[in-house]
Amino acid sequence: MRGAPEDAAQFLFHIRGPAGVGKSTLARRLEGMAREERAVTAYVDEAATDAVEAMETISAQFAQQGAALKAFDKLLATYRQRRHEADAGAAALSAGPGVDPTSDGTPGAGRDGGGPGPSPSPSPSPSSMVASQIGLVGLGMIPGVGAFTGAVDPGHLAAGADRVKALLSARLRNHDDVQLVLSPLQSLVPVFLTELAEVARRHPWLVLFFDTYERSGPQLDAWLRDILVSDRYGEMPANVLVVLAGQPRLATRTWEDWLDVVTDWPLEVFTDAEARQLLTAKGVTDERVVDVILTLSERLPVLVSTLAEARPAGVSDIGDPSGTAVERFLKWETDSVRRAAALSCALPQELDEDVYRAAVDAEASELFGWLRALPFVTDHAGHCRYHDVVRNAMLRLQRQQSPARWQQQHTRLADAFRDRRTQVEEGTAPPEGWWGDDRWRAARLQETYHRLCAGPHAALPDALRELLDAYDHGGGTLRRWIQTLSRAGRDSGAPAIDSWGRRLLAAVEERHTAMGVLTVLLTHGGLDPQGRSLAHTLRGRDHRNAGRYDEAVEDYSQAIALVPDAGRARYGRGWTLSLQGQYGEALADLDRAVELSPGEADTFVARGLTLFGLRRDEEAVADYDRAIELDPGDLLTFGFRGRALLRLERHDDALASCGHALEGDPKCAYVLAVRGDILQDVGRSDEALADYGRAIELDPRGSYCLSGRAEILREVGRFDEALADYGRAIELDPRGSYYLSGRAEILREVGRFDEALVDYGRAIELDPKPSFVLTRRAKVLQATDRYTEAFADLDRAVHADPSDMLALVLHARALQGMGRYAEALAQLDRAREIDPSSALALSLRGKLHRLTERYANSLLDLDRAIELSPDDTFALNEHALSCHMTGRYEDAVSDLDRVIEIRPDNSWAHYEMAIVLRVLGRPGHERFLYRAAELLAAESDEDGQDTVSVARVGNRFLVQFALGHQSELSALFEEFLRICSTRGQIDELLADLSALLDALHSEGDRALPFVHRLREARTSVSPTAY
Repeated sequence: MRGAPEDAAQFLFHIRGPAGVGKSTLARRLEGMAREERAVTAYVDEAATDAVEAMETISAQFAQQGAALKAFDKLLATYRQRRHEADAGAAALSAGPGVDPTSDGTPGAGRDGGGPGPSPSPSPSPSSMVASQIGLVGLGMIPGVGAFTGAVDPGHLAAGADRVKALLSARLRNHDDVQLVLSPLQSLVPVFLTELAEVARRHPWLVLFFDTYERSGPQLDAWLRDILVSDRYGEMPANVLVVLAGQPRLATRTWEDWLDVVTDWPLEVFTDAEARQLLTAKGVTDERVVDVILTLSERLPVLVSTLAEARPAGVSDIGDPSGTAVERFLKWETDSVRRAAALSCALPQELDEDVYRAAVDAEASELFGWLRALPFVTDHAGHCRYHDVVRNAMLRLQRQQSPARWQQQHTRLADAFRDRRTQVEEGTAPPEGWWGDDRWRAARLQETYHRLCAGPHAALPDALRELLDAYDHGGGTLRRWIQTLSRAGRDSGAPAIDSWGRRLLAAVEERHTAMGVLTVLLTHGGLDPQGRSLAHTLRGRDHRNAGRYDEAVEDYSQAIALVPDAGRARYGRGWTLSLQGQYGEALADLDRAVELSPGEADTFVARGLTLFGLRRDEEAVADYDRAIELDPGDLLTFGFRGRALLRLERHDDALASCGHALEGDPKCAYVLAVRGDILQDVGRSDEALADYGRAIELDPRGSYCLSGRAEILREVGRFDEALADYGRAIELDPRGSYYLSGRAEILREVGRFDEALVDYGRAIELDPKPSFVLTRRAKVLQATDRYTEAFADLDRAVHADPSDMLALVLHARALQGMGRYAEALAQLDRAREIDPSSALALSLRGKLHRLTERYANSLLDLDRAIELSPDDTFALNEHALSCHMTGRYEDAVSDLDRVIEIRPDNSWAHYEMAIVLRVLGRPGHERFLYRAAELLAAESDEDGQDTVSVARVGNRFLVQFALGHQSELSALFEEFLRICSTRGQIDELLADLSALLDALHSEGDRALPFVHRLREARTSVSPTAY
């Protein structure tokens, strides 16, 4: 360290050797020497369970030396906060669809939740969340809800394999926050290294010590290797030295390619000469005493030093030289108070002055300073720890000498840590409960350790149950609890307890996931019903996070069977069912969860999203309002509320809701995108695109922002830009089925059918529940006259998801087009069972009843449809036709007046009004007839040969027939037959012609040739065309 850093060929040192050989002592000595050379140092031991905690420890110690890593500390605080947000809100982002009948929805994301339950712990840690690929994107909550035209009711759409990103992109503020939670090392380590470089620029050396590396190495090896010998995260400054101290050699699998840069410092026991030299320095010169010390210590440095400190006053005091070095140390300590204090203080795993006083008798209360100076006690920042070699021997001695006193002392220490914990509880608990408080967890952990030591078998059930809470808090906490369980088993001489620890640790490491711990506890843990219920709940949560919804529901159901009022399990099962699109069942569970925990904002958010999926938007808004009352700081809920208000067409309220969220956080990309949708819906396209542009600036890798803007660009006819946005979204998330299907829709619109079919095919491969995409591909196949394949897609969609309203409705319309009316009615009956309030299903069923001349049934359905949707012009027109055919002409006039009031350019309403007025013999029918002709002539025919143009040609034929214009009649009729491709289209024209002849009794003969031709044509069209 006295040379220049650039000249230092060695930067990584590994002190290794058996326990007691002096590794920690040497490391501490080296740290002292480094500080003498004005180096900034940090000392990390096994208390750091992962790389993030190691960096946090280094930063804290640097700050104490005036070398704070401020940018890192700030980002670390952001990470903790964003992780908490992700934990607390992981489920609130997945909405079910339930989009209005004039638009298909686009995906949202999913929030895993905590909810009430036996444990006060928070929701899953991001590490478990990320490992298990949480969430499923459902229709409706991600911006771009007005994406497609057509009829859709609740359905479900996956967002692709990388569901975590979709979830967190909406939950968190921007892409950087998403990456911070998903991959904390990718975000934190570069900033850590940058800050180290800044400190290194101002100081000659930085030295990082990692002690007890045999314990922490498995968690830190890969991180240390990457920052020291690769540029994965950035460059380590040249004046940084790293010292590792542990028992074995470094792990070959991690370091085999880099062993040449490691300076190996193996330590061995003292040679005879070295041991004698130390004893001489300590004033031990009597040969008999030296021989006894060398024999008992086996020249292990820690024991040589310990015995030298407690050397006998004279040769006559040596006594029997048998026994262990520790026993001899205690025998040679002539002060009984000190001897008792040394023994008692071996019991705690770590000591401060308060723990010391709890461990010793009153007469030894002032001897803490003496204890700290003993050679086998290491002291750091006021906390002391015995060397394991000495401590293990003292524990074994006390356990064997007096089991009753052993139990009494450990109980006293357990009570002391209990008191320390309850003292913490006198303050204010963190938002996630006491498990989120470091001081509380530390006291609880030591309390558990001492209970296990005092009575291993009696304390084991509670300790195993406590592991569930540790699991719930996170991987680092779980590992500490398992290690403590194992340590208590070894220290108390209870191999069964140690075996439990080893089995659980193996379960954690076997699959690099902690879920195996739950299985072990459920299989062998002897948990009570409450504990088993929580274990099933936690495993259900992790299954759901991994997208294994059936397994999740099974676990949640078992949890509820054990504890019917387990609110957290109710919440979890409800949310899982919602993610599967089973909104009715989900709502029952979420209703119960709300009853059990009426003060939990997250539960109201989850139920609101489920209600949104059921199209019960007013109720969804009410739940969002209640969630906001409980947690006004969760600004994302305002965004959800804005989406629901948009669908209710309460645009001002929706804009105000988003505005409030953006006042609190102007950088929330998700809410900006939602506001963009609202602005687009009220015709403010430029402002909508500006909001989306800002959202993309904030989250340039946010696929949902790009896809949402693409939909607005599509709506304003900027197809090339829309396709470019979708292309970018697909680059970012190649497995995002929604983005592929969205691009396919635009390709369909611009007539690029082959490319559209490629995208749809890929989307269907990726989507685990592809009913939505199948219905869209069917439209392309229909447009290219591939009716058999199109109908097969619709058939598959209905079977893939029998609750998909869009698939049922389109399937019914296809069956109608083929003239298979009974089957079409059956599908619409199913749709009505799923959603009795679907005005669209009622209207379509009413039309089918009219075409099959069941007018009474038709009017019943249409009455109900109009009651549900009073301004639905399709339902009003159909109602007018059925009234016409049943002689209820005045009712028909009333219906048609309403249609023309709502849609003055509705050509069919003008035509039908003319016919009904003629039946009634009222004047003015010619005016309506000519107006219908004008409107039909003005309508463009840019849709090509699809059902829209066929219907328009048929309507023009009817108008010209009613006007008696023979010159155009035949040409229009031939055009109709040329482009007509389905039996359903012919049946509709026949029905309309029959209704026309009801008004034109004298024109029957003129109509007969057309009727005959239509019936002949019906037999010749393909039975599969629709």
